[in-house]
Amino acid sequence: MKVEVVRSPRRRKTVQAREVGGVLRVSIPANMTKAEEDHWVAEMLRRMQRKSAANLIDLEERARVLAGRYGLREPVAIRWVDNQEWRWGSCTPADGSIRISSRLAREPGWVIDYVVVHELAHLSVPGHGARFWSLVERYPLTERARGFLIARGLEHATGEDNDSHLAPAGAAHAPAGAPVPLGQIGLFPSGELAG
Repeated sequence: MKVEVVRSPRRRKTVQAREVGGVLRVSIPANMTKAEEDHWVAEMLRRMQRKSAANLIDLEERARVLAGRYGLREPVAIRWVDNQEWRWGSCTPADGSIRISSRLAREPGWVIDYVVVHELAHLSVPGHGARFWSLVERYPLTERARGFLIARGLEHATGEDNDSHLAPAGAAHAPAGAPVPLGQIGLFPSGELAG
């Protein structure tokens, strides 16, 4: 995609991008360095590509089919979001809403399905205990998808210790600084608890 950079003296901190006639127009502050410009152009291109890929996947239909197939509650709303850099998905059980990171849009469908099932399970069980994992494991590719996301998560790891409450029940917690066995790394690359 062709990119056009527009430097604006009125713009102080924000960066904005929009597609205009097949050209990605990136608006940046006039005082940005060339390195900052390069960073933001690459970031905005990446976001546009994610958004394009996400637009090809009907999350509402996918969630409806998966909920029916695995006996889970359907969400009130499910949508792609661009602001989840350290989570694959999140859920608000109180209002029945689910958000899926657009970073997943270019991943295999069976991985997306796992994340959707994971979040659908949170509509019934907010925590990550044994009851929750028994719902998630109704999806037959759970273990395979978790392994896939573990590999993806390690690319984005922050070096923080991973929380054992993100792994299925019974997983032991590794001491700080020790290598974390694969079974202990949760759905979320940074190891933060997300619902």
